Amino acid sequence: MAILVTGGAGYIGSHTVMYLREQNEEVVVLDNLTKGHEQAVVDVPFYKGDLTDGKVIDQIFEDHSIDSVIHFAASSLVGESVTNPLEYYRNNVAGSHALVSKLVEHGVKHIVFSSTAATYGNPERTPIEESDVTAPTNPYGETKLAIEKMLRWCDDAYGLKSVSLRYFNAAGADPEGRIGEDHDPESHLIPIVLQAALGQREQVSIFGDDYDTKDGTCVRDYIHVLDLAQAHYLALKKMKETNESGVYNLGNGKGFTVKEVIETCRSVTGKTIEAEVAPRRAGDPATLIASSSKAINELGWNPVYPELSQIVAHAWSWHQNNPKGYGDNE
Repeated sequence: MAILVTGGAGYIGSHTVMYLREQNEEVVVLDNLTKGHEQAVVDVPFYKGDLTDGKVIDQIFEDHSIDSVIHFAASSLVGESVTNPLEYYRNNVAGSHALVSKLVEHGVKHIVFSSTAATYGNPERTPIEESDVTAPTNPYGETKLAIEKMLRWCDDAYGLKSVSLRYFNAAGADPEGRIGEDHDPESHLIPIVLQAALGQREQVSIFGDDYDTKDGTCVRDYIHVLDLAQAHYLALKKMKETNESGVYNLGNGKGFTVKEVIETCRSVTGKTIEAEVAPRRAGDPATLIASSSKAINELGWNPVYPELSQIVAHAWSWHQNNPKGYGDNE
């Protein structure tokens, strides 16, 4: 039996595919390559197509015995979601609806959903627990929360069990340098800072320094991409064993300000990295830090790379060896 990974050529998806293969799981990847890179997916069946393309999904089920799905495929830029919400509802919500409809049609009973900390909005307390209020401050978070709710109703109606993983800031790269992070345009802080270290950017923009944090810049919880991959695998195993749905936060439980991340990157790279303060971005909460005790206790999740310096070092190795990302190999 195989696991279908949607968005499996993307950043987190490709690392999860690699991790699943190392656990000797059979994997099939579906990706429309809007953001993903086919070079990031090695030695697994690959299908290029959109979630709304019922024919390609039917073909996957005809070619392979799929018993579960890990669903990454989505648009994920907060700022873009604010300026173009209809595109986010089309791609994320309508796309997930089309996918889940096919899963029900083909009798699949288990799905792990890539959700986000953006479902919480401006949290009432820190660290955030799964039972806390969900009140997104941007359309990206709203679309992910809408999909979580759809999956809960699908459990009641069709017996489709789901685990939604609300993770915080994914970062880092495969420690062996086989795959890494490559977005165009790049929106994640650590690779942006490392691009500046490589001389590909003149400076780094700090979006707001007047938040209610220790140095005025936003605080985020950074989690290594392979620790995320491990959590997806454990969530799928647990769901199959217990036949129960659930929601879990994934983070390290420690927050770092934008300025602290930049300083860590300076330390790891040994480079002078210029930074300037820019206006706040719409939809950015001041502080997002996870309580991951539920995932640790119930899934047996044990992050292997919890230190920010480790995360940055692995990312730096990838960017140094692949300054053009996957374009080096095209």
